[in-house]
Amino acid sequence: MPSYDAVFQSSINNPEEFWAEAAKGITWYKECDKVLDSSDAPFYKWFSGGKMNTCYNAIDRHIENGRADQTAIIYDSPVTDTLTKISYKELLDKVSTFAGALKSQGVEKGDTVVLYMPMIPEAAVAMLACARIGAVHSVVFGGFAPHELAIRIDHAQPKLIITASGAVEGKKTLAYKPLVDEAIKLSTHEVNTVILFQRDIVKAEMIEGRDLDWNELVSKSEPTGCVEVDATDPLYILYTSGTTGMPKGVIRDNGGHAVALLWTMKNLYDINPGEVWWSASDVGWVVGHSYIVYAPLLQGSTTVFYEGKPVGTPDAGAFWRVISDHKVKALFTAPTAFRAIKKEDPNGLFFEKYDTSCFECLYLAGERTDPDTLHWAEDLIGVPVIDHWWQTETGWAIVGNCRGIEELPVKEGSPTKPMPGYDVQVLDDAGEQVAAGVNGNIVVKLPLPPGNLTTLWRNDERFIKSYMTTFPGYYETSDGGYIDEDGYVYVMGRMDDVINIAGHRLSTGAMEEIIANHPDVAECAVFGTDDQLKGQLPVGLFVVKAGVDRPSADIQAELVKMVRESIGPIACFKEASQVVRLPKTRSGKILRGTMRSIANSKDYNMPSTIDDPVILDEITETLKGMGYGKE
Repeated sequence: MPSYDAVFQSSINNPEEFWAEAAKGITWYKECDKVLDSSDAPFYKWFSGGKMNTCYNAIDRHIENGRADQTAIIYDSPVTDTLTKISYKELLDKVSTFAGALKSQGVEKGDTVVLYMPMIPEAAVAMLACARIGAVHSVVFGGFAPHELAIRIDHAQPKLIITASGAVEGKKTLAYKPLVDEAIKLSTHEVNTVILFQRDIVKAEMIEGRDLDWNELVSKSEPTGCVEVDATDPLYILYTSGTTGMPKGVIRDNGGHAVALLWTMKNLYDINPGEVWWSASDVGWVVGHSYIVYAPLLQGSTTVFYEGKPVGTPDAGAFWRVISDHKVKALFTAPTAFRAIKKEDPNGLFFEKYDTSCFECLYLAGERTDPDTLHWAEDLIGVPVIDHWWQTETGWAIVGNCRGIEELPVKEGSPTKPMPGYDVQVLDDAGEQVAAGVNGNIVVKLPLPPGNLTTLWRNDERFIKSYMTTFPGYYETSDGGYIDEDGYVYVMGRMDDVINIAGHRLSTGAMEEIIANHPDVAECAVFGTDDQLKGQLPVGLFVVKAGVDRPSADIQAELVKMVRESIGPIACFKEASQVVRLPKTRSGKILRGTMRSIANSKDYNMPSTIDDPVILDEITETLKGMGYGKE
């Protein structure tokens, strides 16, 4: 068996040979003319000239290879007391017929379709049906408020929207249809068709002439086959938080995406066809795209669709019950989930109730895994607990521990070493490589491997500006950190204002834009504070306009409500405090990073460009009053 070092060096020194070999795992209608096309760098193209279909690779070919009766999807929903197992043959029937339904509504190759769906199998069916006919799907997380959905509708300009009547959030039912209706009213792009899946838990009112019932439409539709697409054609758009209110539409191609994800299932996660894999995330996030839907199905394994929480559905033993019931080999989730389990069941009493002998590894990602949670999980479950690091933009891990090649020793605080294909380096602000152990900007030397973003939807210029300009020849991750003398990467946090709440990247800049719209607010700042459960939580400071004489608590409550209504509860924005002024540079830039350091009890250097150093004492006292910073 080759060593990690040998595989990694091969991928960096001979990337075209490396990925050409990996591409043999995919079924092609026509093999590529060129493995890597660098003619229009940094818009690199993998497998140009190749023809394939992602849906065919995820479903049809497994049936042709004898897996028709194998379970493709296990739908486990403790919140609705539902357990359903869908075979590859049954999945093909559902997907091909729904693809026919989309075609009956005029959806064609290259059209965009927006999905606003809960964690139900129909979400995967809709995604795969789009892929089957060459349509480009854009899944919007079902917890986003109408304003956020409307922004994405206007940018993606979908032919139609696919949604469900609602979801269960813990013990509460959330109706989706009113949110979708409001988003359509707010958007300037005209939406003439909404396909709605009615759930028993909540019934939606239908709008005559626009809304179509999923089941009724499917009953009148004929199955359709796979459309041949170019490897370089877009498979999906996924919006990720930017540093302004406008989210960035990451584009994933078909060919490179399929090759990379298939390669990771065995080489990174050590999962074989037919084995049960569980990614406890949501289809609205990149983890859900990559490792609930596409990667496990591309490989022919069984994927778990879990509609529930780590605690409270019904208790802190929920994860152990799913692992035991379905013989899960490996689980991928966010550290937040395990912090919640640890909080509810610190002694692991629920774990002891279940037979988890099938379980071989726990993978964590989405935010940095704190050592306390890492050790608690290791001691409790007795299997490797492996952190890995990646981004919405990359679609799969940048840094990880390739258990399918060679399992490397775990170092707490590090997601291990760069994945094959990623030439990870740390540069100072001048673009010079720093020594081992020295903090700097984490970058990846171009070209990025297959499966990464190819550009941003309808915005090549922003793609260049966001990722390729600061350090020419490198992809800028916007994360800071260092690489130690053994080659282990340590990711220490964002270099911009995107914070990580329970594995979900949200823009503090977008929150500031909302707060700034309050009639009494003159200016504001929102920054991330460390949180044991969620990883990070936003905290706001605001300055009121001259002449405003209202109670600060009233304004604070209104700001919390505004952020909740505009972004959604997922923003977790609950704390804001009034201050007389905000610390700034002489040029007027608010010193968010300095305030973040104060709130998180971290040492900082007095910025040389600060306009008034005394103000930091005032901010420190305010944050202390909110429970942040050093005593």
